[in-house]
Amino acid sequence: MKAYLDKDTCISCGLCPSICPEVFEMQDDGKAGICNNGKNIVPEDVADSVTDAEEACPVAAISTE
Repeated sequence: MKAYLDKDTCISCGLCPSICPEVFEMQDDGKAGICNNGKNIVPEDVADSVTDAEEACPVAAISTE
């Protein structure tokens, strides 16, 4: 699974890093971002949490494939 976050859509609510801090973080620009692992690859052990964050995002800024 890969995770993507549209920073233009993000409203900086902080929900995604509170649900899955292994993948999402609040960055210096005040918006959420994906922790830099090089390829946005989500570890299998947190895939369910990423899906939860995707579903919980109030502006649908997170997508997965």
